[in-house]
Parts: sequence; C-alpha cells; structure tokens
Amino acid sequence: MNKRLSVIAGPTASGKTALAVAVASRLNGEVVSADSMQVYADLQIGTARPSEEEMQGVLHHLIGFLPLTERYSVARYAADARAAIDRIQSEGKHPILCGGTGLYIQAVTENLAFSEESGDESLALRHRLQEECAALGGEVMRERLRAYDPETAEKLHPNDHGRIIRALEVVLSTGVPMSEWVRRSREIPPPYDTRMVVLDFRERRVLYDRIDRRVDIMLEQGLLAEAERVLCSPNAPTAMQAIGYKELAPYFSGVCSLEQAVENLKRETRRYAKRQLSWFRRIQTAHTIYVDDYDDAAKLTAAAEDILRKERAE
Repeated sequence: MNKRLSVIAGPTASGKTALAVAVASRLNGEVVSADSMQVYADLQIGTARPSEEEMQGVLHHLIGFLPLTERYSVARYAADARAAIDRIQSEGKHPILCGGTGLYIQAVTENLAFSEESGDESLALRHRLQEECAALGGEVMRERLRAYDPETAEKLHPNDHGRIIRALEVVLSTGVPMSEWVRRSREIPPPYDTRMVVLDFRERRVLYDRIDRRVDIMLEQGLLAEAERVLCSPNAPTAMQAIGYKELAPYFSGVCSLEQAVENLKRETRRYAKRQLSWFRRIQTAHTIYVDDYDDAAKLTAAAEDILRKERAE
C-alpha cells in the first residue's frame, strides 16, 4: 500500500502555515513546503516564509535553502519533496505537504513530472518569456500558448502570467505540451495515499481583508527594504516572479507613489488568491474546509485533523 501523506493547501493568507504546524504537532509530523518562492533564501518577508516562532519547533523542509542565482524546476522540486517525505516517513513521523503552489503539489501527489531542462538554456528561455510577457501582456502570451497547448491555455487566466510562462517554457524546452505531461502522469499509480485539505472562505471579503492586513504587516516587517535590495541585484528576474516584489518596482523607479504601489500589491495578491482557489477546486479528491465557519483556531485544527485521521483509517 502507498505511504500516507497529508496535504494542507489553499490561497495566500488563508492560514495554511499555522494549521500545518498545529496538525503536525498533534500527528507527530513535519512540514514539507510547497511554495515555489519560499525556497529562495533572500525572499523572506515578501513570500511570507514562516519564522522560527511561527514554526513552533515543527521541522520545515524546502524553505529558504536556495540562492536566487540557482534555477529551480518543478522536476527538481518533486524529487526534493519526495526525498524529504521519504526521510520523514522512515523516521516514523507523518509528512504534511503545505503550500499554495498547486503545480508543485500535483507534481508530488499525482506523479506529475516534466523532463529536466538544461540549466542555462532553460533559464535564458524563461527570462525571454518574462520580458515578452511584461511587454506584450498575458492575453498575447496565452494566445501564443494556445497554438502549442490549447488545453492548458483554456484553463489559464490572462493575468496568470507565471503559469502561462511556465507552460510555454515546458512545451518550448521539451517539445511536449504540459497537458500531455499531465496525461502521462495519470497513467502511473500515485506514489502516496494522499489526503488533502483545502482552505477556502464562504465570504470572499474575509480572505481579502486578511490579504490586505498581511501586506500591511509585511511593510511593517521591512518589505520595502527587502524588495529594493533584491530588485537592485542581478537576481531581479527571479524575484519578479513573486508577488510582493514586482508590484513595488514602479515605486522604486519613480513611476508611481508608494501608496499606489501598495494598493497594486494588495490587488494583485487578491487576484492571485482567486487563481489559487480556482486551481484547487479542480482537485476532486480534496476536502474543502471553510475557515470562516470556525470562530477559533483550535476548532479549525480539530476539523482538519478529523478529516485527515478519518480518511487515513479507511
């Protein structure tokens, strides 16, 4: 029988980290991050990477270990995450995959795999696609993707620049559309007995208010200084993939006021959260928990734990 794996997923600012820590504490578990930007050491505040205090002694894997100069692919992430999960299980503990990058989660749980592209060539391709997207816009890039992979293009919103670029990168570097990689992965039995909890909100305004508060807290923690330092470095193209940095770039270049840049950051984060929710709703085996149904964290934790324990006992 496949080894058991719990997944806690959801949009940004939904409380995934706190819930994963609470559940891990009750299940003798460790957390494996599924966030495509939290892997980078220099991107801490803007990616909401958990602090030592927030981790509360629960060991977290795959956060803050990579320099911005290093290329990190979905294929490499899947290999690293599975290695971490295997180590956790070999020590008799329970692995909890936690994050908001849906493609990373599916790469681990559904055998979704891509050919590992050559480093320098692939990085140059990604940078070129990012520059073209900035100049031409998401709609033009999605139409370009449609010529290669209409199935994937149909599922993506024009504002979802990251996934559009990734899908183009996959097909241009491997010659195989992402939709075909997905089909191939489903022909192989999944590696884990996975139980997934997805956090959602009945009242979208509640989530949006949480996002706005998180941005304000990030600014208090020093987001401006972090963003300016990273965006002025040679590694700016990597940082520009992450919400929290590219929205502040116009302020640093004098194009807009700080107030306007912050409002743009909040708006783009809300849009990103909406796209995350759309992604996770397509996963039919996931169990949705509405955060605003619970008036305290303990009840939310109990609900998640109950789902994970019941499902694992079946």
